[in-house]
Amino acid sequence: MKYRLMLACCLLVLVACGDREAEQRAAAAAQAAAQESAAAALASEYDNAVTAQNWDLARVHGAALISQYPESQAVAKMKAGYEDVKAKGEAARETRRMQALWNYAQVAAGKGTQRSAMIYSKDPVDLGGSGAKPVQLVFRDHPQWKRSAYLVLQASDFRCPGGCKVKVIADGAAPKSMDAWRPDTDEAIAMFITDYKSLWKLVGKTQVVSIEFPVKDGGTRTAVFETGGLDAPQMPGWD
Repeated sequence: MKYRLMLACCLLVLVACGDREAEQRAAAAAQAAAQESAAAALASEYDNAVTAQNWDLARVHGAALISQYPESQAVAKMKAGYEDVKAKGEAARETRRMQALWNYAQVAAGKGTQRSAMIYSKDPVDLGGSGAKPVQLVFRDHPQWKRSAYLVLQASDFRCPGGCKVKVIADGAAPKSMDAWRPDTDEAIAMFITDYKSLWKLVGKTQVVSIEFPVKDGGTRTAVFETGGLDAPQMPGWD
């Protein structure tokens, strides 16, 4: 009798263990299926972004897919083309960053409208004595004063008596010397670059432009501008 009771208890234990193992397998399978479903949904968002050529959004979805569901079938399928999409996404993000560096303005001026495209130097420039400050490059189209390009300082001054030269380097190419002049006025610390047409064309087709200019305290300084995000149609007729 005692033997039969022990045997029955063992059988109950085995059944219980079998049930738990089955439940665990079922739970694991359900969890795996849920993850595959979630991965498939995220992969669908990734595919939609790729189809729309929204490369930055596709990059974000792809990175999330790899991070959250690294062992999923969706990741295995996506990986073949993801590096190319990632590169395009990073390029799109960099383009937006550079576009945001430019500021555009339209203001009433006399009988017309003054249009301006402006950008600050990538880094502040130490002009001597007053600490490093950004240098501004401005392209202006004025109904009375016509078109011009000029640099603006926030402190110190240019050294340009009767005219001077600036050196312009575009994307690391050989320097180009351009004539410049400083207006005989104390209203603004500005120096005009005479050949604004050439400078505009240079800025419009390059990523980085540096301009070396003479300063009042002696010597020269160089301002570097990340120009690749210029929206040329903001200045109609310049191209």
